Parts: sequence; C-alpha cells; structure tokens
Amino acid sequence: MSEKTQRAVFATRIGAVATTVGSAVGLGNIWRFPYEAGTHGGGAFMLFYILFIFILGVPVLCAEYMLGRGTRKNVFGAYRVTQPKGSQWHLAGVTGILASILILSFYSVVAGWTVEYFFGSVSGALTNNPSQDLHERFAEFSGGTWRPLIWTWVFLLTNFVVLLRGVTKGIEKVSNFLTPMLFVLLVIFCINSLTMSGAKEGLEFLFRPDFSKIDSKVLLAAMGQAFFSLSLGLGCMLTYGSYFSPRTRVVRTAVTTAGLDTLVAILSGVIIFPAVFTFGMSPSAGPTLVFEVLPSIFNNLALGRVWSSLFFFLLILASLTSTISMSEISIAFFVEQLNMKRTTATIVNTSIAFVLGSLCALSFGPLSDFTIFGMTVFNLFDYVSSNILLPFGGLVVSFFVGWKINSKFIENELTNHGQDSCHVKGALTICLRYVAPIGISLIFLNTLGII
Repeated sequence: MSEKTQRAVFATRIGAVATTVGSAVGLGNIWRFPYEAGTHGGGAFMLFYILFIFILGVPVLCAEYMLGRGTRKNVFGAYRVTQPKGSQWHLAGVTGILASILILSFYSVVAGWTVEYFFGSVSGALTNNPSQDLHERFAEFSGGTWRPLIWTWVFLLTNFVVLLRGVTKGIEKVSNFLTPMLFVLLVIFCINSLTMSGAKEGLEFLFRPDFSKIDSKVLLAAMGQAFFSLSLGLGCMLTYGSYFSPRTRVVRTAVTTAGLDTLVAILSGVIIFPAVFTFGMSPSAGPTLVFEVLPSIFNNLALGRVWSSLFFFLLILASLTSTISMSEISIAFFVEQLNMKRTTATIVNTSIAFVLGSLCALSFGPLSDFTIFGMTVFNLFDYVSSNILLPFGGLVVSFFVGWKINSKFIENELTNHGQDSCHVKGALTICLRYVAPIGISLIFLNTLGII
C-alpha cells in the first residue's frame, strides 16, 4: 500500500470545507475585523477588504492547497519534494512550524480569556454588576497568576483531546459540528442586533463607503486583514490540503473557504456595530472591544446574561477550530519527518504549548517586567509570528508556486490530472507571480513601520 493510500484523507467534501473554514474563522474574524473596520472608517475598509480577499487571498490559498494536495506531505515535506534540485526552499517549512507553535501559545491565552468570560457570563458574575469597571475587571483577571494559567491549560487540554483522535475521527468530525454551530450563533446574534435602535446607523457605517476616508493606511490595513483572516503563510491550509481527496477541486474549495470566511467577518460587523451605536460606544474602541466594550453592552440588554454567555461560547468555538489547525501543522511534521506516533506527536505539541503558553499567560502579571527586546513574552510571540513569520511564509509560497514549481504540477492540481476544466490558470499565475508578492511585501513593510 502506498504512502498516499495510507495517509489520512477527509471523508467528505463538506468535511474538507468545514475544517478549512473552521481553520480560517477565528478571533481574527469575530474580534479583529470589527475593531479594524471601526478604526479605519467602516464601509471603505470593508470594500477593500473583500477586494483583497479575492485578488490576494484566494490565489495564495490555492497555492497552499495545491502544494498540500499534490504532495500529500506536511509543510516541510511539501517544499522538499517539489523544490528544484540543490535548492533549500524546504527550510521555509520550518518558519511555518515555528510560527504555528508561537501563535498556538499566545492564542491559547486569549482563548482562555474567552473561557473565563463565558463562565463569568453563565454564573452572572460578568453581567450582574452593571456598575463594575470592566477595564479594571479585565486588567485584574489578566494580570493574575492562577486563573489565566488554569483557563489556558483547560483550553489546551480540550484541543489535545480533539487532536488525539486523528484527522477524520477528531478534526473533521469536530469541525463538521462546530463550524455550522458557529454560523447558527452568528445569525442569532445578527437578528438580535438588527432589532436595536442603532441598527440603521450601525449598518450604514459598515456598508456605506466614505471614499474620502480611503488612504494608504486603510488600504494596507484591509490588505493585512484579508491575508491574516485566511490563516495564510502559516501552513494550516497546506496541511489541510494534504488531507484533501483526489476529487477535491482546488479553486472551488478556495473560493468557498474565502467566501464563508468573509461572510463570518461581515456578520460579526452586523452584530457589533448596531450595538455600538445603540449604546453610544465608539466604533474605533480597538482591541478592547470584546472584553470591555461588549460586556458593558450586554449589561444593558434584556436577557444580557444569556446573550453574553452565547457570545463568549461563540468565541470559544472559533478559537478551538483555529488552534486545532495550528497544532496539526507541527503534529504532521513530527509524524512524517521525525517518525513519531500520532499520540506522541500530539503530546509533544501540547507540552510545548503548555510551557510557552504559560509564559504568555503570566506576561500580564508576574512576568510583566520580564521583557525581550522591550516586549513581554506574549507581545514578542505575537510580533514575531504576525509581523515577520506569516508575511514571510505567504511571500515564499506565492513566489515558489508562481515561479519555481513545475508548471505541469500546477496544471495537474487545477484540473485534477485532466479530469476537470480550469480556465483560471493564467490569472492565478499572474496573481502569484506579481500581485501577491507585491501586496504581501507592502503588508510586511507596513507592519514593520517602514512605510
């Protein structure tokens, strides 16, 4: 039996879409998109965000899917078997593995905060005291020792249990359940937001572009959000692509993934901005929107305890589908390149995240004075992965598939070895050779503060 036959494959096309959408959908859509849109003028930002999703995000997504499905390898192995002889492109896979470990470590801390706020909502501790200063509450909690640690560990253990069951029985099965549930909860929240008095004002802010607000900052922010919301450059989509069946259509799956991921971001805006305008909050509240601004809104709603509980449960689901995919990057590498058993690889991955995640959790309290290059451990992991490793990974995959990989390989993957027709190869090649590298380079330079 060949290696390709032995390797795990998603059982259904729906399962493949559910897992890839679940990987892309996370705090970046439900938490980051609304505050980025709020900070950069609403409708103008969203217009260019959607544009960049399809001219930048979809081509790079196709590149990762093609590399994964065509090689049936992890991110390191995929480069190794397709790179020109004598080259070292496979080393780019190492940056993806490193980025996934760093992101999993600090992302699990934020996910742990959502678990704390979920149980605080269920118990009434978060919503039964409207006069409570939510900024002080969040600062007190995140700056503590044991509570942030415990919730980070609880989240990582949940992640571990899913991963231990493998690709089809664990990742795919859980994604088939969690991803539709996430959409159902989003729709419920949207319906509730549309009944608020500030719904019209909130929707106008989100959907009516003010072209006078468009400048280089808006364009770069929209481009960056489009890139990061799809988890590109990390190796998540390449790894999941390696589990696609030979019948999976790469372009169609990429467009579906990008479309549903964008829909989640838009629905998140529909949820948040009507509430923000109803209660006189600032749409540009920034990263504090979820843990400080929204709880104050829930305190002013009928059945606020129910809405708050549902919202933070929604964030837990979004976080879990993302961390599962991040973990799978290194687990696949450990299994295939280091010949570990999956159980051992999952334990190693989770153990690393336990140690590094604990350091990140303590960065707001006992380790707040411990800095590297002037940054706490949490901020350092965030900065290095988001501003350096991810753009680098996206630049490499677009350049590699656009310029270095055998053109026959691309044609075979786009047409399923001649079984299907594909008329986008030319446009896709142009995007990967020119549009994506230029766009990603601009994002990279912008995040480094050079432009």
